[in-house]
Amino acid sequence: MRLAGIDLNLLTSLDALLEQRSVTLAARRLGLTQPAASHALRRLRDLLGDELLVRTASGMRPTPRALELRPAVRAALEAAEAVLQAAPAFDPLRAERSFAIAVIDQSAFQLLPRLIQRLTREAPRVRIDAVPLLPGRFSEELGADLDLAIGVFFDKPAGIREAALWREEFVCVVRRDGEAARARFDLRRYLSLPHLVVAPRGGPGSPVDEELARAGQRRTVVMTVPQFLLAPQIVATTDLVWTAPGGLARAFARQLPLAVRKVPLSVPGFTVSMRWHVRLDRDPGLAWLRGVLRSAAPE
Repeated sequence: MRLAGIDLNLLTSLDALLEQRSVTLAARRLGLTQPAASHALRRLRDLLGDELLVRTASGMRPTPRALELRPAVRAALEAAEAVLQAAPAFDPLRAERSFAIAVIDQSAFQLLPRLIQRLTREAPRVRIDAVPLLPGRFSEELGADLDLAIGVFFDKPAGIREAALWREEFVCVVRRDGEAARARFDLRRYLSLPHLVVAPRGGPGSPVDEELARAGQRRTVVMTVPQFLLAPQIVATTDLVWTAPGGLARAFARQLPLAVRKVPLSVPGFTVSMRWHVRLDRDPGLAWLRGVLRSAAPE
């Protein structure tokens, strides 16, 4: 028997008929006329090959086949109701839930301390599991092992939603007591100094080098590192220049002997965004978390 050709509303009629054992009472419960309920009973008899309800001196009685079917009919209707009912509201104060977020270290440094402060006050039983954002893998894992991914994205995979969190512009970071911090910081000096580059994806090149190449210029890179959080410690003890995201640079300049200077060429900034799978679009807990992340993001 193929479900595609069957009116599944007949299950509701069968449930009412078996419970009430009366066409009249079943019609009343279903909000139907008595002829409509009688027509439903005839269709059920034809479909199942059984009388289901037979008339006796004491009223209509279910057949053995009907009694056998009743638990399965009730279970099927309860399952359908569970599927179709509205998702429960998310109460962060009482919720016990873990969220898995893939994030690069730069974004984690700027966002997660503010996030945990909010969760401590508003959602004490909510847990955040932050994992590395691995290029080329997170899109497949979103909706399965991951709830959200936070980073800088250039592709647009199908089935993925995205929302901006904050905007970053580049600045230069140098040692506070070094010559670069004291002297005029123009393009000539910028190009004369040794540079550190953060390459989280492991490949060569950067927006800075692309802009320099367009101008027929080239800088001297003496070190690349895979993580943003390594760079400030290195720059604070060397004469290297780091062209860095402004928010991250200013945060470390408050903690380490670093100076922040304007980049002496035009380099486009970037947007840090969050992504999630479309199948999680209506998840009330994840919708709440996305709102918290937006409010916790750097201004």
